[in-house]
Amino acid sequence: MAFVTGLMLIDAPASALNNAGSEEGARTDNTIAVKRIRTRVGDYPYVSAQAVRYWIRTLLERSAPEWQAAPVSREAKIAYTDANPILYWDDDLFGYMRAPSKRPGARSKEQEAQQTPLTGEITRISPLRTGTLVSLAPVRIVDDFGTMARQNGDPVPHEHQFYRTTLQGLFSLNLTTAGTFFNGGRVGYRNLDENRVKLAEEKRLAPVTLHGQPAFRLPYPERAKRVATLIRAFGDLEGGAKLSLHYTDVTPSLIITAVIRGGNHPFSRVVRANSQGGPEIVLDALKEVLRVYKDQILSDVFIGWPKGYLDEQREEVKSLKSIEAREPMSIVHQEVHEQQNVPEGEPQASTESSRARVRFRWGHPREVMAALATELEKAENEGWYD
Repeated sequence: MAFVTGLMLIDAPASALNNAGSEEGARTDNTIAVKRIRTRVGDYPYVSAQAVRYWIRTLLERSAPEWQAAPVSREAKIAYTDANPILYWDDDLFGYMRAPSKRPGARSKEQEAQQTPLTGEITRISPLRTGTLVSLAPVRIVDDFGTMARQNGDPVPHEHQFYRTTLQGLFSLNLTTAGTFFNGGRVGYRNLDENRVKLAEEKRLAPVTLHGQPAFRLPYPERAKRVATLIRAFGDLEGGAKLSLHYTDVTPSLIITAVIRGGNHPFSRVVRANSQGGPEIVLDALKEVLRVYKDQILSDVFIGWPKGYLDEQREEVKSLKSIEAREPMSIVHQEVHEQQNVPEGEPQASTESSRARVRFRWGHPREVMAALATELEKAENEGWYD
């Protein structure tokens, strides 16, 4: 199994990207607190994985014309999508859990018309895994006090919190299960009910067996198109709370990603906080990852790093040329906008002959995620989806 595995940093200079509601014991009744992890050494602001997924979903629905979003139905205290991964891309890549309602008259005729009828409980484990965006270091949360004073009489006080930090998060996309829909009996492996199985057969999806469970699989071009569209969105990420007061660009300030065999995340320890609490690339950790995982890295290593952000560290990473280990390993650097001009004879990182060489593909995060998306749609890379 192969995964698109990545790490990203979000520069939050004065932000409140995810809030927790009212703050107990605050000076005013309408204080809005940021989400944070409280520890003995201080508070770590965070953005929940649910919020990150919401950012990605809404971005795709709004800006990707090809994206097929599932209709959503709402009952009294629950909401659910159509849970049809054959038709809807977000049901495929973000997963779902749905069961037939047992309450009479729970769904209106209008809801029934826009949903695929359901004959039993179905679930789908999300091929996309998203980690919580957490501050690299503990910070002092700022309490900002304000008033509403445009009316007659006494001003109305209000208060909210914000912070200055760098947030780090991980993501991973399972290429094997993307576009592959299980029809087995094990928990988590029943993505389709009778109606959805019938639809899969009508559309002539290929029957396959994976993890010992029967499944249906979309044709490779369609699977690759869905995956590439999702991956491209990481380079255009936008969202967050309190943007009217604390506008923050959440496009990743640094993103490191590659196609990796297996579900482990080799890049999770290559960034740490320095003595001032700012981000620091751990060169020894990066070199160790490239050496230890050289037989697991199937693609180039894509590094999105905009100029103007940690320029000195950027040049230190770009100065890496070789790694001395039991077997010598060389590193090649290339800007993504030069990718059409690869020197003749330059081996690709995805070939068996290039295990002792890794190529870094550099550029703005938007450029490198688009370049990775292009690689994910190439016919010669179909093996990544096996």
